[in-house]
Amino acid sequence: MNINNFVALIARMAADRLMNWGIRRANAPKPGARRTPQQQSHEKAMREAVKRARQAARITRRMQ
Repeated sequence: MNINNFVALIARMAADRLMNWGIRRANAPKPGARRTPQQQSHEKAMREAVKRARQAARITRRMQ
């Protein structure tokens, strides 16, 4: 690997991370903003899904 490829690799990694950071920041809820009922129900459904996934992981660990 020559120096040009290495620099291009590092630049691409940095650009990807910065792009993802900006997208996440733009889509994040604003501080102090009220959530809509639709957002609240979506968050509740996600919490329940995570709870079921953790429970399934615990059960499969016990089975092994």
